[in-house]
Amino acid sequence: MSYRLIRPLFFALEAERAHHLSIKLLRLMPTPAPLAPDSALTQTVAGIAFPNPVGLAAGYDKEGLVAHKMHGLGFGFAELGTLTPLSQPGNPLPRLFRLVEDRAVINRMGFNNGGQAAAAERIAKRKRPGGPVIGINIGANKDAADRIADYATGVTCMAPLADYLTVNISSPNTPGLRALQDRTALDPLLGAVITARGSHKTPIFLKVAPDLEPADVEDIAAACIDHGIDALIVSNTTISRPSLRSALAGETGGLSGAPLHDLSLQRLRDFRKALGSRLPLIGVGGIANAEQAYARIRAGASLIQLYSALVYEGPYLAKRINAGLKALMARDGVRNISEIVGTDA
Repeated sequence: MSYRLIRPLFFALEAERAHHLSIKLLRLMPTPAPLAPDSALTQTVAGIAFPNPVGLAAGYDKEGLVAHKMHGLGFGFAELGTLTPLSQPGNPLPRLFRLVEDRAVINRMGFNNGGQAAAAERIAKRKRPGGPVIGINIGANKDAADRIADYATGVTCMAPLADYLTVNISSPNTPGLRALQDRTALDPLLGAVITARGSHKTPIFLKVAPDLEPADVEDIAAACIDHGIDALIVSNTTISRPSLRSALAGETGGLSGAPLHDLSLQRLRDFRKALGSRLPLIGVGGIANAEQAYARIRAGASLIQLYSALVYEGPYLAKRINAGLKALMARDGVRNISEIVGTDA
């Protein structure tokens, strides 16, 4: 059924209720067969073979309920979470808002999840050799006395279960969390994370905010190289408010979707300039079609991720973007997607 026909039914529901309904529907879907790698789109990033460059961003499947099925919708990988060591309810309702006129979303969820132990049990039951690429996004509890210790706990718990781990220090909805992006806090954090990984050698990705100054970009880039971080995800939601039309524009929280596109793209360019090709980058923020994905890859992203665009474009957006990427590559005489990574940098 065309998503355009059923979207009004979802939009008639409050945003978070619609989100939960979509998860329930996906849980009813049979687990698809493994996704066959496409020779034009497959590439190895941080030692992981990705069948295509289009991933599901963290935030959609917070509990690890459907990430193992998302390749059936065309995703080359899926990132679940954010998961914290202890269960927490998140921020009070309502906390998720559609800005339809702006094709955007504001959220102030606050890392609501059932905790890492419960999720680990679920994920372990579904993990299969040769299964889809699954990343696990970890964070700190809101009331944690030692947030660095919370991240170390997350690495210890989830590293055996993940194809990669994402250290999320960029959500604007946990007070003080973004302060961990400061070099004086980032060095001990990354040191603790690498130590906690131990012998598992699970790749560690770092997810950063788009709301950074040039000096922040340089410091974060240097810290990632110094500590051997495997990839950088650019970027999370923004606390800035560009010109918006929706009556909900004043809601507190992180803004994502179309209005984030230019800011996130610029921040990716900044990190590519600071890092060159020394560290893989993953582009996130406002990507809604193949042309935007292609531009993000040419700007330096080896992979891209989606979330908010699915609200407006439907569940098969990843398949359409992959088909569009192949068409653009054929137009430009490109045999493999890795050939264009950073060509506009």
